[in-house]
Amino acid sequence: MKFYVGLHQPSDAKRFDRVFISVNRTRARKTPFAKEWIMDSGAFTEIAAHGRYRSSVEEYAAEIARWSVAGSGLIAAVAQDFMCEPFILQKTGLTVVEHQRLTIERYDALLPLVNVTLMPVLQGYALENYLNHIEFYGDRLGPGHWVGVGSICKRNTNIAEIEAILTAIKKVRPDLRLHAFGLKLTALSSGVVRAQLHSADSMAWSYSARKQGRSGNDWREAQNFIDRLDTMPVQYGLQL
Repeated sequence: MKFYVGLHQPSDAKRFDRVFISVNRTRARKTPFAKEWIMDSGAFTEIAAHGRYRSSVEEYAAEIARWSVAGSGLIAAVAQDFMCEPFILQKTGLTVVEHQRLTIERYDALLPLVNVTLMPVLQGYALENYLNHIEFYGDRLGPGHWVGVGSICKRNTNIAEIEAILTAIKKVRPDLRLHAFGLKLTALSSGVVRAQLHSADSMAWSYSARKQGRSGNDWREAQNFIDRLDTMPVQYGLQL
C-alpha cells in the first residue's frame, strides 16, 4: 500500500516522497513543490460547508492542467465526488443515489478536460451502495482502474465496517486498485484493510496534534505519523 500524507502547506511537500494536497491549497502556488502528489478536489470542505462545489468543472480542470506539466510531480487528480454520510445528505437534502449520480456526472465532465490520471470515486454509505455504484459506473471502470473509496473516513472507530466494504468491492472487482481517503492509524493497522488497498492518504496527524495541544501545521507531526505507520504491528481477524 502506497501512503500519501495529507498536508496543509504545499511548501512542506518537499520533505516527503508522496503527498496529497487539496486544490484549495494549490491555487496560490506557481512553482513545483512535490516529488509525487495527488490533487484532491476539496470535496469534503466544499460539500460539508457549502452543500455544493463553488468552482465549476472547467475551473477545476484548469487547475489540474496547470499542474500537469512535466516536472510538477502531479500523478493524479481526484474527481469532484459527493460524499454520502448522513450529515452530508442532510446538508444537501439529496439521497445517496442522487449523490452517486452527481459524482459520475462530474467525473464524465472532467475526464475529457484533463491529461493526467483522473481518479473516480465509489460513493455510498451502506455496503450495497458501493456495489451499486460500481454498476452505475459500468464500462467507465476499466481493468485495473485506480479508484477512490469515499465516505469511510468517519468510520475509523468501526474498522470492521471499513474491512467489510473494501472486501466486498474487491470480491466484485478484484482488479480495481483501491484508494482510501482519510484513514486513521486505527484503520490502517488492520491487515485486512491494507490488503485491499493500492493506496491511501490521511491528514489524521493534524487533528491528533491539535487535540493534544500541538501544532496541526507542523510537518514533523506528519513525519511522526508516517513513522508510526511504517513500524506499527498489523492486526488481522477484525473482519465481520
